[in-house]
Amino acid sequence: MLKKILIANRGEIASRIIRTCRKMGIQTVAVYSEADEQASFVQESDEAYLLGGPRPQDSYNNAAKIISIAKASACDAIHPGYGFLSENGDFAQACEEEGIIFIGPSADVMRLMGKKIESRMAMEAAGLPVVPGVSHALADVEDAVRMAEGIGYPVMLKASAGGGGIGMGAAFSEEDIRKSFEGQQKRAKMFFNDGDMFMEKMVENPRHIEIQVLLDSHGNGVYVGERECSIQRRNQKVIEEAPSSFVSEALRREMGEAALKAAKKIGYVNAGTFEFMMDEQHRYYFLEMNTRLQVEHPVTEEISGLDLVEQQIRIAAGERLAFSQEAIQLHGHAIEARIYAEDPATFFPAPGTITHFKLPKGEGVRNDAGAKSGYTVTPFYDGMIAKLIVKGSNRTECISRMAAALQHYEVTGIKTNIPLINEILSNEEFKKGNTTTGFIDLLQSKKERGTVQ
Repeated sequence: MLKKILIANRGEIASRIIRTCRKMGIQTVAVYSEADEQASFVQESDEAYLLGGPRPQDSYNNAAKIISIAKASACDAIHPGYGFLSENGDFAQACEEEGIIFIGPSADVMRLMGKKIESRMAMEAAGLPVVPGVSHALADVEDAVRMAEGIGYPVMLKASAGGGGIGMGAAFSEEDIRKSFEGQQKRAKMFFNDGDMFMEKMVENPRHIEIQVLLDSHGNGVYVGERECSIQRRNQKVIEEAPSSFVSEALRREMGEAALKAAKKIGYVNAGTFEFMMDEQHRYYFLEMNTRLQVEHPVTEEISGLDLVEQQIRIAAGERLAFSQEAIQLHGHAIEARIYAEDPATFFPAPGTITHFKLPKGEGVRNDAGAKSGYTVTPFYDGMIAKLIVKGSNRTECISRMAAALQHYEVTGIKTNIPLINEILSNEEFKKGNTTTGFIDLLQSKKERGTVQ
């Protein structure tokens, strides 16, 4: 088993990984920026080292500095968390070359699945259904217009690299493409240093369903149910749940087996997530694969009883999965709400100092938090300060418990999206499970018209 792990991340996910390492008797090394010197994860780790200034390029994206600290502190492995370097194949390769275990898949597989065009082609070859579209980089705006005419509007323009909705947008006409193509391409190049764009048919009123897989280096693999992540704004998830109320046991098995087969075909090892769009007829289409731990992994942990971080570490250490597919049983329902420092009306970031921070308690309530009283939310990083996860025996109980927990969630000094989460939980369509990726947009539109129920 690994003895010491460096956590190349910050905030709640760094604290989350530290908890599992402590449970497993593994020493932890934190790295932090000047902005995070007083953060909880720095104090919770066994050792902590300053990376540099607050900008990501000076700290959490400084691969060379992170690896040098890992070597100097005699770490066996690096856990990348999510975001920053977590899906950077060059970083994974550099770890390997320095004799440090990267807790994730191989660099080659990461590179393959990190490019949406290449991953689309690989998954199509592996037998997964893909959204009708083009599997090559668009040459220019004229090429995009020609392809859209062949596919049929509406279409989605997408950046091949990166994620988070950057470089992505819907086009309902030629005019839309001409207005947005170069702008989306420019953003993709700025954020990911890659301006390749492609196009897919837009699946209307879709649900966002993802399948969690675990595969070891001995050829064993399992899928651990599905998560529904349809409640999004600006292509960023806000509320996630497991299981999905829209997925039957038979469909869960079909999607899980298909995802697992595809993962094995590309030689995937460690934890990974297949993301799908699902239409109203329950037809599902491969969207992308996340070659890392997901922000929403706790809902899968709550209904399966598995510690996914522990499984990642054991797989990276060369252990075999200790359970079979048949042994995985899902119980109850879990919902996660991401708590953001943002204006709930505009969704704009709202950095500032938290003057008071108290988390709710109660049956089935779990808090994964990276903030505390006195903590300053800076504009340098993602605005998520915590995740509230609630489990119940069924979805109705789960929604009720989360609504109750939010009434005891105390955070002052900054604006948060808690009012929006309360609004979603009380919405009758949400309670019925009638959720699509356009849910929040529809909710906001109805509010403007004064017709919210």
